[in-house]
Amino acid sequence: MSEFEDHTQWQAERRASVTSATGNLALIETRWTGEAPDLDAEQQAASDTVTVTPIQRTNIETGEAEHGLRRWDADAPAIRAFDRIDTYDYDPAWVLEGHFTPVSGDRRVSFEHIRDNGGTRELVVPGDIHFELDGREYTLAAFDDGGTLLLVFGDETNGSETYGSGRFLFVELRDDEGSVTLDFNRAFVPPCGFSTQYNCPLPPASNRFPLPIRAGEKNVVFRDGFDIYAA
Repeated sequence: MSEFEDHTQWQAERRASVTSATGNLALIETRWTGEAPDLDAEQQAASDTVTVTPIQRTNIETGEAEHGLRRWDADAPAIRAFDRIDTYDYDPAWVLEGHFTPVSGDRRVSFEHIRDNGGTRELVVPGDIHFELDGREYTLAAFDDGGTLLLVFGDETNGSETYGSGRFLFVELRDDEGSVTLDFNRAFVPPCGFSTQYNCPLPPASNRFPLPIRAGEKNVVFRDGFDIYAA
């Protein structure tokens, strides 16, 4: 399979993922309940198209655990109005090589989140990613997302060509020597671009590029003027 065919398959998998019954477009509610909710009762009260799942976070002020639930609707208005994810054309020049340097212990870095009104949450950053772009060296903070390195980054296209709050990129750790591949063709719109019920991390200063990265996904496109912020 060629790189272009592989990328086309990735795009198809992305569409299938975001439109699935518990995909990004299906999230219609995130509700923080304090104590662990009665999921069975919530599910029984929900319609046939809705799935209820638990969620947990750390209170930004007290540091204590908070419980809540999420409701996903396979027939959500956002799924019905979804047209496509607008993307740049595939460009092999945006497949870059770098190096990952792990750090000992659980180093935590403060990330602002889109719905925290300027507050920060600490995320585990297991090491640094080093790579060169346009003759300049960068050191990036990618946090641990379930065992995978996830880069939250911003660039000069944000707000004009791409999603305003930045984009995400999974970074492939290729070997035990720390070699990594950053394929910016697979940069993607974060979940909060599909539903306002997500609380996505924002790019830290070290991950904001002073240049445009014209690769990967741009924005979510809906039909008939649908707007997730007005839904």
